[in-house]
Amino acid sequence: MTDFAAEPADILERLRELRTADAPTHGGHVLSYVYDSGMAELDELAASAVRMVQPVNGLDPTTFTSVAVLEREVVGFVRDILHGDSDVVGSVTTGGTESCLLAVKTARDNWRQRGGTGEPRLLAPVTVHAAFQKAAHYFGLALELVPVDSITGAVTASALIERFGADVALVVISAPSYPFAGLDPVAEVAAAALAAGIDCHVDACIGGLVLPFWTGLPAWDFAVDGVTSVSADLHKFGYAPKGASVLLHRGRDRQRTQYFATTRWPGYPVVNPTILGSKSAAALAASWAIIHALGTDGFARLAASCERSTSGLLATIEGIEGLRVVGSPVGPLIAVTTDASVEPARQVDPHHWADQVREHGWLLQLQPSVEQAGGTRLPRTTHLTITPVTEGVLTELSAALMAAADEVRGVPPVTPAEVLGALPPLGDNALDSDASFGLLTAMGLGAGGGLPERMAPLLALIEGLPAAIAERLLTELLARLVEPVG
Repeated sequence: MTDFAAEPADILERLRELRTADAPTHGGHVLSYVYDSGMAELDELAASAVRMVQPVNGLDPTTFTSVAVLEREVVGFVRDILHGDSDVVGSVTTGGTESCLLAVKTARDNWRQRGGTGEPRLLAPVTVHAAFQKAAHYFGLALELVPVDSITGAVTASALIERFGADVALVVISAPSYPFAGLDPVAEVAAAALAAGIDCHVDACIGGLVLPFWTGLPAWDFAVDGVTSVSADLHKFGYAPKGASVLLHRGRDRQRTQYFATTRWPGYPVVNPTILGSKSAAALAASWAIIHALGTDGFARLAASCERSTSGLLATIEGIEGLRVVGSPVGPLIAVTTDASVEPARQVDPHHWADQVREHGWLLQLQPSVEQAGGTRLPRTTHLTITPVTEGVLTELSAALMAAADEVRGVPPVTPAEVLGALPPLGDNALDSDASFGLLTAMGLGAGGGLPERMAPLLALIEGLPAAIAERLLTELLARLVEPVG
């Protein structure tokens, strides 16, 4: 049984031991989840800011008045770099998912205030972040995901606009999309949304703090008429600790609908701009400190580093026979898939490649193939997120990418049929926890088995199973990871 009355030194020593099993958060060897500025002094500044507000409750900025000042200044900075005027207002949230949820909730409520009845519709490309699927599920909107080009991953403005209707509460476009790094056609969609009286959200959770400093981009933020809200994560290219994001709205009346307020109980008045009530001020304070330390020029310098590294990696990947970059990536993201134009013996499966790159000490993110409405299928890919620290390891990383490709070139991809054939019959009944755990165990994932050393077979399984079954098994896997032992 875990000792819950240990000495502080022993507690911290155990934590250090546990952390040794984590993926490294510094040094540029993890090309997803981690946003490393490469500036140790920023990490120390953020940690100091976190400790100063550790006991503060962000629930009530009238009691903890520092919270109001921190949030005001963070929102003001993000508003300025996203070309918002004095009519643009917003909130700091606990991350991109909360920002996306609140953008949808706000649009739904405003749609109802404008006279919308029945079930509202949320319209977006299939590449929109999964947080919007969660938002539609939570808030009772019909989700319509519009197919994108299966080669480039791009959506056309017309494919979205032709689906507009009186029941659309919100259309969402990305700057850029996470899976393929495509910049959606913001200007065209926002203009049509404005004409149709439809709210238009730009999900810039990953791009909001870096695209303002990227070269050669069309307008995509509040500089575009018709954009009614934008989300931008501070814990991505704002280099703050998790979790912090900003959600901005054009118009105070629109933004006020985001709030929940009640005086209809015998306790204190509850007025919340976010889903959480009581909340830590730690990530807010860290974000505020980093913004003041870097300023606009500092963010621009870090973005320039990301842009140089992205350009270098694009050149490297484009020179690897058997692989291709998906579409025309915008910002410090790249999606890589098999180059089907070369003979199979010269092709490189992106999932085998990612697994082999891991053998060289680098972690890339595997993304499964997905079937769109209408039957077209998006390719399986490997995702890379580039950060400022990448520039210092670019030569070493590029060598690993090339070597790994050479080592798996011509190796056939793992097919869903191969993996499914090794499983016991799934049966016709809905999977409960025990049945799901039994299947995981049969795959070597249960009973403390953790994740396999090579992820390509697991991704092939996800591709081959009906989505509902894959989702149930993954739910069981993650739930079992955190269940108490014994």
